[in-house]
Amino acid sequence: MARQLIDYDKEGQLLVPDRPAIGFIEGDGTGPDIWRAARLVLEAAVEKAYGHSRNIDWVELWAGEKAFAKTGHYLPAETVEEISRLKVAIKGPLTTPVGGGFRSINVTLRQDLDLYACIRPVSWIKGVPSPVRKPWLVDMVVFRENTEDVYAGIEWPAGSAQARELIDFMNRKFKTKLSPETAIGIKPMSAQGSSRLVRRAIDYALRHNKSSVTLVHKGNIQKYTEGAFRDWGYAVAEQEYAGLVAREGVAGPGQMVIKDRIADNMFQQILLRPDEFSVLAMPNLNGDYMSDALAAQVGGLGMAPGANVGDHAAVFEATHGSAPKYAGQDKVNPGSVILSGEMMLRHIGWDEAADLIVPAIAGAIETGMVTYDLARQIPGAREIGCLAFAEQIVKIVKALA
Repeated sequence: MARQLIDYDKEGQLLVPDRPAIGFIEGDGTGPDIWRAARLVLEAAVEKAYGHSRNIDWVELWAGEKAFAKTGHYLPAETVEEISRLKVAIKGPLTTPVGGGFRSINVTLRQDLDLYACIRPVSWIKGVPSPVRKPWLVDMVVFRENTEDVYAGIEWPAGSAQARELIDFMNRKFKTKLSPETAIGIKPMSAQGSSRLVRRAIDYALRHNKSSVTLVHKGNIQKYTEGAFRDWGYAVAEQEYAGLVAREGVAGPGQMVIKDRIADNMFQQILLRPDEFSVLAMPNLNGDYMSDALAAQVGGLGMAPGANVGDHAAVFEATHGSAPKYAGQDKVNPGSVILSGEMMLRHIGWDEAADLIVPAIAGAIETGMVTYDLARQIPGAREIGCLAFAEQIVKIVKALA
């Protein structure tokens, strides 16, 4: 039987069949454990919501260490092509070495598929341990630009011929005073890349009745990259959303606010005044830091979902690392992949199934039987394995009205 493929209509809206083919990448390290658990929950939610009228046709894709063992490549070209064909995929964590070694598979996927928006909703689930006193005030969605900034990977090691040639040119042409032994990296940021990210953030905020979009940048120092991101963001709001969006201090009744904050100040604000912010839009590096700092307030990366979305494909993913020392131990929290799956269900328009997942996770935590990362922080909790935690969530999904 031919697979039923997701597609886009002329307006860019998803066309989703009743049995859509969706790709999955298990991931490295703990990936197989948490994917097995997450799949159980996602399938239970779909069955509870739709009976047998809808289900997902899972298509395994190869990436990471499993792909290398089978094909000799960490990211086979066929995997990228298949995600492009399927339009939607979900993945576990993939290992990226620090310093040398192969390039980040995650970054390569984002760039090859032009998944320019990394979207990370951050909100507290009742019962999850938190280091802050009022974690329920944290309810933000981070839109992180995904293809530019220092993550473009344009850099050369200190002492290399390329670095020395560029340094020599800059010292002669632009009168810089760089040492010949300096490492060099380029930080590209464009009007197109910044504008489409902010546009997607504003569209999301308007569609979900959010109060504001905040442009987070370091434009006071990096005036022509981060500062330009701010200016391009305001230009999008003022030129394309006139009447709907207005700057802070000017917005009238019914208008959504667009404002900006310096990145280092914003780290303070998400701790001291989290309820004043809703949707955050920012360049790549800022978004990486900020989304992790926010996740720490609501239970850590083990409970943090994420999506990489472009105009033609979307990949949902665990936001944490592969934790190889726990591989195969059925130990780690599957929450990040489960919640990323919840985002995926909403992306394809299956909100009835998505609506079951967060209440079921909260219910599972309330039983006091949780994975080790939660058990060590919840007084009186009993530690259970990854799969057992997922089974507990499934039991509650089935019992929900």
